[in-house]
Amino acid sequence: MSSFFAVAVALVLSSLIHGTTMATASSEESFFQKCPASSCSEGGPEIRFPFRLATSPLSCGAPGMELVCSKADTVLVHPNLGLCKVTAIWYGGSTITIVPLAAEPEPKCPFQKIISTNLSTDVYRPFGDRATLVSCSAEFIVPSHPASLAGPISCLTNASRRFAYLVPSFRPMDFLPLDCTVLSNSISVPYPASVNAGFNETARGAITFGETMLEWRVPNITDVCRDCEAEGRLCGFSSESRQAFCKSKNHSSRLKVIAVTTPVATLLVLSAMAGAALHLALKSKYDDEVHRKVEMFLETYRTLKPRRYTFSEVRKMTRRFSSRLGQGGFGSVYKGELPNGGVPVPVAVKMLEDSTGEEEFISEVATIGTIHHANVVRLLGFCSERSRRALVYEFMPNASLEKYIRCSSQEQPLITTASKMLEIATGIARGIEYLHQGCDQRILHFDIKPSNILLDYNLNPKISDFGLAKLCARDQSVVALTAARGTMGYIAPELYSRNFGTVSCKSDVYSFGMVVLEMVVVSAKRRKCSPAETEDQNDDVCVPEWIYEEIVTGQEPREMARGERDMVRKLAIVALWCIQWNPPNRPSMTTVVNMLTDSLQSLKIPPKPFVSSFVGQ
Repeated sequence: MSSFFAVAVALVLSSLIHGTTMATASSEESFFQKCPASSCSEGGPEIRFPFRLATSPLSCGAPGMELVCSKADTVLVHPNLGLCKVTAIWYGGSTITIVPLAAEPEPKCPFQKIISTNLSTDVYRPFGDRATLVSCSAEFIVPSHPASLAGPISCLTNASRRFAYLVPSFRPMDFLPLDCTVLSNSISVPYPASVNAGFNETARGAITFGETMLEWRVPNITDVCRDCEAEGRLCGFSSESRQAFCKSKNHSSRLKVIAVTTPVATLLVLSAMAGAALHLALKSKYDDEVHRKVEMFLETYRTLKPRRYTFSEVRKMTRRFSSRLGQGGFGSVYKGELPNGGVPVPVAVKMLEDSTGEEEFISEVATIGTIHHANVVRLLGFCSERSRRALVYEFMPNASLEKYIRCSSQEQPLITTASKMLEIATGIARGIEYLHQGCDQRILHFDIKPSNILLDYNLNPKISDFGLAKLCARDQSVVALTAARGTMGYIAPELYSRNFGTVSCKSDVYSFGMVVLEMVVVSAKRRKCSPAETEDQNDDVCVPEWIYEEIVTGQEPREMARGERDMVRKLAIVALWCIQWNPPNRPSMTTVVNMLTDSLQSLKIPPKPFVSSFVGQ
């Protein structure tokens, strides 16, 4: 009887799938007929979804991914770089390689344009090998590492006779002369076209022509299309469902197959059901392993105060995720409310993505689930149901510090009062000091930046986002990491190369110093440049240089009252101590708190953290 029932179900499914497949096939055919793959020249990059030619219908491509043909060249109009020639498109990796088209016939320094321009947009962001720009007093060669050095870069050499070179960021730099100085550690160099190509070959295109590689990210499209490419299928877009889809394999053959007799269709359905059952079994096994890992962790931390919520409770408190506050690296954040008698308590709920949510979840609960401090955001609860994981935090109505120190932001007014900046900086310092010294285990945050500093009703700062944090013993002075972690512009140099020292709590001190530098620039009302305006500008070089010359040893800002000016100088001095390249020269966070609360006259002038002798000229 059960066999008969299974066959009957299969026949019904066959009929349903037959009709649905015909409709889907028609929709797919319509898209690919209307939006065929093309190119601007023979051998040129293939243009297909999510890209489209300007002459194609809008529905053939994703927003912001329009290309044009200029004679035989494929051209992208980048919002900041302007007209760029497209030399390669890798759909499987969602990357595009471009070369800026200069206004003059022979540009003096194409590489200068790349390192001084914000390459990030709503769609694109830099991608490729990370390279470090160094300045040395003399030309040199390294016979033992010939492929690990690109330069000297002649157009960046000035009258001071300092020579610029590019070296890989994640390789030891002990082969460099001792007098070499790091100028920027966030240069993006395209990946090599051949696995045998050395770093110097791949960097040559960036230095000579300004060639760079960008990654595109379009919500609900990029990930789907990557999956399609991995399966050897084309990616398309359905105007009806407003979703990306994968083109079926052997499309014309499939149209013939679905028109055969019902018994054959039934056999196909049964085969598909067997394959689906196997896929679900394997996926279930993986999900079970992840689930067991998370549950074992929660069992270990079962005495935590944060409450465990069900997914239905999370959905209810967020009103079915109706109010989205923002998108982070590990998932989306929604506004919610917890019942509290007659007065609901506002909360922020972070829903973690499946691919990275497990490690983020464990790290967050392990670090802030047991601690309470006025300058650390409080974890109120969490949810873990199979692959669904959420974290419930206290709600911060004034968003993050980032919105207050960005001159271009129109959402919030700038905090221009130096006294308030000093108060916020002191609060952040107290929070980091507590993480380093006030807990049973030392907590290293590794991602201190303005967007991770939340502000409450009274603009009191609270440190958030512990997804990259690491626990260690309080007497442990050195931390072992397998790779650099953090955000470009705020990462300490020792996280890139051990030649700069060992990774420790002083790495958080460096990040704090870079945050305070931005606050100093805003307080001084002189937006000269900012270390995090973009990940890929070399602003981390010019900000300390300008602050040291104009604020610490100069008289800026002249338009401020003496009391306010002294507060800005204090912030600048503390920040420059924090970003010293040699980790032992940086103060501890306890010392930082004391420096911020002591008088200006008690502070010693720090040495210059590093030299910028020619970049930007």
